[in-house]
Amino acid sequence: MMVLDVPELVRQRAMSNGAAGQRWLDSLPEVVRALADQWDLTIGQGFSGGTAGYVTAAVDSSGMSCVLKVAMPLDLNDERDAFQRSVRAHQLAEGRGCAALLAVDASESSAPAMLLERLGPNLSELNYGVPRILEAVTATLRSFWRPIPTDTGLPTGADKAVWLAQHIATSWTQLEKPCSRAVIDRAVLYCDERAAAFNVTNAVLVHGDAHGWNTLRANDRTFKFVDPEGLLSERAHDLSVPMREYNEPLLVGNTSRLTHQRAELLATLCGVDPEPVWQWGFIERVSTGLAAVRDFEGDDGVAFLEVAERCL
Repeated sequence: MMVLDVPELVRQRAMSNGAAGQRWLDSLPEVVRALADQWDLTIGQGFSGGTAGYVTAAVDSSGMSCVLKVAMPLDLNDERDAFQRSVRAHQLAEGRGCAALLAVDASESSAPAMLLERLGPNLSELNYGVPRILEAVTATLRSFWRPIPTDTGLPTGADKAVWLAQHIATSWTQLEKPCSRAVIDRAVLYCDERAAAFNVTNAVLVHGDAHGWNTLRANDRTFKFVDPEGLLSERAHDLSVPMREYNEPLLVGNTSRLTHQRAELLATLCGVDPEPVWQWGFIERVSTGLAAVRDFEGDDGVAFLEVAERCL
């Protein structure tokens, strides 16, 4: 049987989902072997950094370097929908600002998969500081954003805001209230405001998870994204993720002022209003903090929520 080096965060996420996660881990070597046979691949070293599936280097029969990504469909309905949205986002992007999609296996197997263009190291592996990361992410977003038809099947920013409001409130209760009620109330309020503000006339294809670990070198001058979530939303929505990440610099000094300065910087770099950037960033920080507390060991979730507390 093929032996795979599954990253610890991927293993933690799988194990946090009980029997379904264990089945996914147990079946993964055979799934990868079958995909390698199907696409005539030589499997290389696995990549670390992600949490939603197993990602490994590969080489096809022509000698081209590529990447095999096997999804982790623990909740079969939600995860399969997420996989299909990601595929659709890759197709709409057509390799511009996003890794090119080479092949898809979306069959009713235990783990749908994609074969993707191989890119270089991500921004964190390049040891970029936070200011340079934010510049690179926003430059890549500007090349990725584009108007798309409204009938693509992707959820809208309003859909996402409504879902996040419910997710945040429910998770807070289930996790026995790991932050103040005021943080939750503010996040839900911002969700309501972003849902009400959605306007299809200024909506574009949104990546949905544009952070430095998902931003990889394409050549000496440009980068491309991996792992698009795929949404039809306002541009400010995509700036929520660089807003929510990199909490350590925000916890040194006046956190509220530093976080507002980041919102203003991102808004200026992308030519958008800073207030939606601030709101989406607060929403994503709270949502991600709660998810990290639930799914992963360590203090990362606490840091997300601490920044939110200080920004009230």
